[in-house]
Amino acid sequence: MSDTIGHWSDGKTFAGSSTSTAPVSNPATGVTTGQVALANGQDAQAVIDAAAAALPAWRDLSLTRRTAILFRFRELLNERKAELAQIITREHGKVLSDALGEISRGQEVVEFACGIPHLVKGGYTENASTGVDAFSIRQPLGVVGIISPFNFPAMVPMWFFPIAIAAGNTVVLKPSEKDPSASLWLAELWSEAGLPPGVFNVLQGDKTAVDALLESPIVRAVSFVGSTPIARYVYSRAAEHGKRVQALGGAKNHAVVLPDADLELAADAMVNAGFGSAGQRCMSISVVVAVGSVADDLVAKIAQRAQSLEVGDGTKDADMGPLVTRQHRDRVASYIDAGEAAGAKVVVDGRLVAVQDRTDGFWLGPTLLDHVRPGMSVYDDEIFGPVLSVVRVDTYEQALALINANPYGNGTAIFTSDGGAARRFQTEVEVGMVGINVPIPVPMAYYSFGGWKNSLFGDTHAHGMEGVHFFTRGKAVTARWADPSRRGLDLGFPSNH
Repeated sequence: MSDTIGHWSDGKTFAGSSTSTAPVSNPATGVTTGQVALANGQDAQAVIDAAAAALPAWRDLSLTRRTAILFRFRELLNERKAELAQIITREHGKVLSDALGEISRGQEVVEFACGIPHLVKGGYTENASTGVDAFSIRQPLGVVGIISPFNFPAMVPMWFFPIAIAAGNTVVLKPSEKDPSASLWLAELWSEAGLPPGVFNVLQGDKTAVDALLESPIVRAVSFVGSTPIARYVYSRAAEHGKRVQALGGAKNHAVVLPDADLELAADAMVNAGFGSAGQRCMSISVVVAVGSVADDLVAKIAQRAQSLEVGDGTKDADMGPLVTRQHRDRVASYIDAGEAAGAKVVVDGRLVAVQDRTDGFWLGPTLLDHVRPGMSVYDDEIFGPVLSVVRVDTYEQALALINANPYGNGTAIFTSDGGAARRFQTEVEVGMVGINVPIPVPMAYYSFGGWKNSLFGDTHAHGMEGVHFFTRGKAVTARWADPSRRGLDLGFPSNH
């Protein structure tokens, strides 16, 4: 098993006892580059136990010393992020600039977490009652689990673990088995930064590993990002076992383009948001809602731009890379087939893409479908690929109703030159993250990331102050210290006076 990608436990690699593995491929070549270990129950318990053993010392370490380690991790990540980007591109397929971009967004959360001494400050009220002081404190939960998806093997884990670790918790990360190597690179970087063994651990695996985190009485909280069906499962299963849960699910993100919009800006934005990372983003725009007379001109501008994109190996000079697996590529292509059969017009056909010197990769080019309607699978389902659908409506009210009727509520955007229309939209739309002339409204780290409706299970969004509150528990303390000048007993009911 020398070429098997293993776990990370107690500050070192851990092979585990399971002999089950899954292939890891380079999406640009179709070649299997290695095998990743799939943990059995015994392996999962060993990794969780390592996190539990490290908890007391880490929880009791001063905020000053914890913060110093976070700063060192931040500096090392900044110096060596090009290495991590290469690993992500090799296993995920996204172009290097996109991989670097996800690392930078994750690093913003690391920087936010460096302010943990300020973020966990409590309050203090002197003499709340005569001779009685009241104050609040925030304390870590304990061992926490993170289950992350394939599309952002660095950024999504970094939405969670910097704050969890800074707050005094220990972490078990379960990455996607499709691109597992980034997690081990991050573990080694934490070790180099001086993080004590057992504070950050990696558990490779499939459903067995997931269920171990959801069911273990040692694990106090679980953070998840993935599809809505799995998010619903994670939420219900973890909650059944008494855990705190934040489970971020799928999306069907709409962008409304009003007749007064800057169409050049809007067309650029639709191409960037629809085809970046081959559409494998939970914040990708997958539906363009063209209002009124704008549709024909907008579709033409998007098509022109989409046809100019170069699809190829993410390590080379390409605008868009392959999809993550052959099975996923074929699934996305089947939605194009279904949309065409249901009456949508294929304006740009990604099924016909040809990539120079690459015949075995998981290729699908940018695809633009016009005259899409609700009820078509290409509209109703989360596709998670480079497929952009155009729905034509007559009015703003129809566009708003379309979005609000959708079962997902992750992200949305409006393109307009009218401030009043934008303000009305941000108020009326039932979606968790809103962009105004911004196609991918991912919040900065000091705000929180997360959607509404079937895009979120649980009450807490990722990072920002909601993330700090998720990874800590509040405690209220009421204290009285005897005044040496007073003596005697008072058995009366306590009163606030």
